[in-house]
Amino acid sequence: MRIAYVFATQNGSYILEKMILPQLEAGNHGVDVVGMFFFVDNNYMLEEGNPTALRLKAVAEKNGMMVMGCDQCCELRRIDEKIQEPFTIGCFPNLYGAIQEAGGLDQVITL
Repeated sequence: MRIAYVFATQNGSYILEKMILPQLEAGNHGVDVVGMFFFVDNNYMLEEGNPTALRLKAVAEKNGMMVMGCDQCCELRRIDEKIQEPFTIGCFPNLYGAIQEAGGLDQVITL
């Protein structure tokens, strides 16, 4: 199953850091994660040098996963120029295009 995660709640960092990332790093998450999209303060996890961003980068490079922050959320927080490479920022049309390029998905999970 191919899925994408959307991190939109205030508990997004806990869920990603303590549950999802350890499973992805260990290779036992059970599904193919095509991408992740981040809203509001969850975008701070994508900031260059953030330990979570570094872990996500390693997983994304290994699995070819797309990681994108909401452009308006990043601009509002003044981190739009500080996003960890190779992550991107964008809006829904960019997200749809990136997921389509990745071969589509079966399910979107919002956390």
